[in-house]
Amino acid sequence: MSVLTRDEAQTRAQILDVERYTIALDLTTGEETFDSRTVIRFTARAAGDTFVEVQPATLRSISLDGQPLDPALLDGNRYPLTALAAGPHELHIDAAMRYSRTGEGMHRFTDPTDGETYVYTQLFMDDIQRVFAAFDQPDLKSVFAIDVTAPEGWTVLGNGVAEHTGEGRWTIAPTPLVSTYLVAVAAGPWHSVTTEHAGLPFGIHCRRSLAPYLDADADEILDITRALYDRYHEKFDEPYPFDSYDQAFVPEFNAGAMENPGLVTFRDEFVYRSAVTDTERQTRAMVIAHEMAHMWFGDLVTLAWWDDIWLNESFAEYMGYQTLTEVTLPRALDSVRAGETPFPDTWVDFGVARKGWGYDADQRPSTHPVAPDPDAVPDTASALLNFDGISYAKGASALRQLVAWLGEKDFLAGINTHFARHKFANATLADFIDNLASATDRDVHAWAEQWLRTTGIDTLTAEISAPEPTAGPTEPAGNGQSWALTVTRDGSRPHRVTVGAYDHALGTQPGLGHLALRDRFDLDVPGDGTPTIRPGRRPALVVLNDGDLTYAKVRLDTASWDTVLTSLSGIPDALTRAVVWNTARDMVRDAQLPPATYLATARTHLPHETDLALVQGVLSFAAGQVVDRYTNPDDLPAARATLTDLCRDLIRRTEDGSRPGLRLIAVRHFIDAATQPDTLRSWLDEGTVHGGPELDPALRWRILTRLAVLGATDETTIAAALEADPSATGRQGAARCRAALPTAEAKAAAWDTLFTDDTLSNYLFTATAQGFWQPGQEELTDDYVARFYPDAIALAARRGPAIAEAAGRYAFPAYAVDPTSLGTGTRALDDPALTPALRRKLVDQLDDLRRALAVRSAVVLAD
Repeated sequence: MSVLTRDEAQTRAQILDVERYTIALDLTTGEETFDSRTVIRFTARAAGDTFVEVQPATLRSISLDGQPLDPALLDGNRYPLTALAAGPHELHIDAAMRYSRTGEGMHRFTDPTDGETYVYTQLFMDDIQRVFAAFDQPDLKSVFAIDVTAPEGWTVLGNGVAEHTGEGRWTIAPTPLVSTYLVAVAAGPWHSVTTEHAGLPFGIHCRRSLAPYLDADADEILDITRALYDRYHEKFDEPYPFDSYDQAFVPEFNAGAMENPGLVTFRDEFVYRSAVTDTERQTRAMVIAHEMAHMWFGDLVTLAWWDDIWLNESFAEYMGYQTLTEVTLPRALDSVRAGETPFPDTWVDFGVARKGWGYDADQRPSTHPVAPDPDAVPDTASALLNFDGISYAKGASALRQLVAWLGEKDFLAGINTHFARHKFANATLADFIDNLASATDRDVHAWAEQWLRTTGIDTLTAEISAPEPTAGPTEPAGNGQSWALTVTRDGSRPHRVTVGAYDHALGTQPGLGHLALRDRFDLDVPGDGTPTIRPGRRPALVVLNDGDLTYAKVRLDTASWDTVLTSLSGIPDALTRAVVWNTARDMVRDAQLPPATYLATARTHLPHETDLALVQGVLSFAAGQVVDRYTNPDDLPAARATLTDLCRDLIRRTEDGSRPGLRLIAVRHFIDAATQPDTLRSWLDEGTVHGGPELDPALRWRILTRLAVLGATDETTIAAALEADPSATGRQGAARCRAALPTAEAKAAAWDTLFTDDTLSNYLFTATAQGFWQPGQEELTDDYVARFYPDAIALAARRGPAIAEAAGRYAFPAYAVDPTSLGTGTRALDDPALTPALRRKLVDQLDDLRRALAVRSAVVLAD
């Protein structure tokens, strides 16, 4: 398949205006293909040559202005339109198209629970040609009118209101001008909950087998949706630009969600069939907020080319988190009273869960600017690689810093000017910066060059000069003493930060963990080099970037770090604690803090932590990176014991049932960390954790997976569990368990399934890969490390970007932390057959492997 280049897109945009697509899809023609008939009305501004994209199973016919063309001229995924005369044209294409099993194009899924089938489109970034013929680039916006023929009993959803006209035929209202990749259709026997808000139909939809779970959360989802809709209308002058708002939770979805106008699609894991924490509910709400923000950032105003993807994703990320902190609900939820903000601490979750994603990506060889130079994104294949922690988390962090520097009033004025000038059209970075600049006297162009056109992370280091703090209560300001703060910056960006100064609280002694905020003040970095003088004794703790308003690594002074080790859980603000935990995380990754010290700090302070996002984030890093990758083999027993003891302590502290979310997190991590099967077996046999919770499907499969890793279960038990839970997630759980079994036969069967069975769906591929590589099974898997690279390269070439991404992310030998594995992988990067998607994942994974080796080596040298 040929990928579209930027030069080709610019040339075609100069030649064509595309007025309307009229599309007829027939979903009743079989399980492998569907029929697609497309009429494209367009105008050629001048005579010339161009092409249309289509990737059919069979191209039955094609005609231009009533004259038949030869289907045999199709070249891969392009049909040439040569000697095109200036003026209006009408192109007709009739084709059979293949259903997808990888979440690309028109994905088809049959629910193993009840045998019902569902299909939905995912047309980003250049997969529209898998569904219908198109001039597929974002700056050729058009009107799309779609008719769908579906099996009786199905419901069809689309970008506009869909009307059932009888005999399985549905007509979807034509769209306003939108980009090709935003067209969406979803069809099947959906379970739907509908309402009306602000004069528009709203709906949420899922598979029938998930109906009870969607119904249980329908009020929460719809209340949040309506509240966000209203809040965005308070922020934005342009009204919501489409005729309805549907949210479909669809199976085997590759992303978290997709911002199709009027029909947002979500992965249906957001329909919770097992217990979840309030933080996970907050995550679902944030994704709803993110996708709704896209209705303006991305759908109303769209990038002209993929170098400006940050104009979509960074803004939706920032607006999603910020707006969710501002909404209130009209009625009570389980833990929220009517009129209250349901999720006031979303930036804590961003700091601990998302920001590290950006920091990690920005320190790899594959880093790129938030807004890369257009020449750095020459085609759609390279553009796809930029949907990463930089375009999302770093970009959102930069925007948060921009708002702190610019002020929210001027920021909103600038973006409203942007919407007004470019609605239903396309815009570039230059357009956006010009629109922001029109609302302020500040030099936004210089800010953009420093923040959006550069790579890497600045490091801000605090130096304090003053007498050492004394034990006891806070000293009052103005007692004749003072302390001085000097901040050094390793990097080039300007930062507006908040500094927090904390003392041991009244009546406490150092080491008891209670801190009180003495002072909080703003600081511009770099300044003129003059120390900032503050009154009073030297604080026990000074935190740069208190409030997490900038994007930078932070290093505390020595005395402050000593306070952190004893009093971290006593910092009164969760967002400040997130900044400090991120500092500890960065120091471990930079080999400046021993992994054992991070674990000991977690062991000391997590039992006292009140914010679930922090508990989850710290435990995830401790288990997935500190123990499994950064700890030397000789130190593993002690590290695993520390982690297990921590989880056991959390479970004991929640026996009264007062904190079910914290208990659920602790139980999950205890299961994953268990080195002996006895407790897990007793929970599984009794159907409950002692003292609760009762085992739901997610916990049952989690326990069974860990028992498989430990060699404490077998195929018979796995098969019985699958019979008891024959759902899609049950099938994934069984695949994960089978691949995790510590036998040569199980590993060989899993490997064959991954790399030779091309019928495996994207989700079953991921589950099998997750099960295959397990810490402690190196004797079984060592021989597969070298096999991974040629097998993954061949697989990616056959099955495309989605499976390439899954192979690079989940099937990579991440636990083979040794120089031989690094050398094997590094040599594989020279293979000319590597696809761009797989190459990017391998570059990132190998850099993480290199970092893990460096951390282990630093510990050995220190010893």
